[in-house]
Amino acid sequence: MRDFLISTAILTKCFLLSEANAEELLVSQSGDMAYRSVQEAIDALPARGGDILIAPGIYREKVKVVRPGVHIKGTGKKPEDTVVVYGDGAIKVGGTVHSATMDASGDDFRLDNLTIQNDYSLNPANPPSQGVALAITGDKDVVTRVRLLGAQDTLFANKRPNARTARQYFSDCYIEGHVDYIFGNAKAYFQRCELHGIANQAVVYTAQSKDSPDEDSAYVFDHCTLTADRAARAIALGRPWRRYATVIFLSTEMNAPVIADGWSEWDLGKTNRLKTAYYAEYQSTGIGANLRGREPYSHRLTDSEAKQWSLKAFFADDTNWLPSSSSR
Repeated sequence: MRDFLISTAILTKCFLLSEANAEELLVSQSGDMAYRSVQEAIDALPARGGDILIAPGIYREKVKVVRPGVHIKGTGKKPEDTVVVYGDGAIKVGGTVHSATMDASGDDFRLDNLTIQNDYSLNPANPPSQGVALAITGDKDVVTRVRLLGAQDTLFANKRPNARTARQYFSDCYIEGHVDYIFGNAKAYFQRCELHGIANQAVVYTAQSKDSPDEDSAYVFDHCTLTADRAARAIALGRPWRRYATVIFLSTEMNAPVIADGWSEWDLGKTNRLKTAYYAEYQSTGIGANLRGREPYSHRLTDSEAKQWSLKAFFADDTNWLPSSSSR
């Protein structure tokens, strides 16, 4: 009887792998009916995508999501319970994006209640390098209750290689790193997220890379919180990776000692991008919110100007793809 049950479990898993038409797949480090890796489950999904539930645990692997409609959720009580982690650095794998622990390029991607980490910087034997935790380049992507952990270049929020606008929404997330650690050229809205600068000689929260004035991209941080380790130094809200970088902080609690200028030049003495970038704040509070000393090219928004960057206005009333918990 025991041999029959084992054979049945094996056949059932093989059926799931071969048919790959389940609406919901389970990833777990225990249990005969579950996939043992996140990538194995993703590869088993049909072309239209599907839901993947990940049981609590630490999964050391690189994950790539190409197809649309892939929805991944941790089943633990909190994001810390389910961790997907890897330790590639750009210097070792031939480029920043290649270092990503999770690379998601499919549209309608969903990520909820788990941690994505790149722990390259935690190995003292590794030379300094970028190490991406999450690279996300699809359209109408939603990331909720997710912890993104890294150092330099933690989150790559960008448009796809075909230059199509990529709309992305992040809510109730915790994102940590130091230099340029939220970077790219997506049209991304961050709501109720905590941005945490880790100990380093320089911390730059954003490096947005809008490259021309007619591109439809920007980063908006709405009711977010900025924090930092005590050993974090030279903390800046952002620097322009490209000439028309666009970043707006709305009603943000800046509980980190941001430099008086707020924003910094990409390469001081060599580039002159602050005059073409669009950097703005509205009703910032906290110890880092000294608007009197801000960089002269940056903007202090009026009430009417701030409304133009609200969630609904930002996505031009196309908000049906957002979760119901968002304030549309």
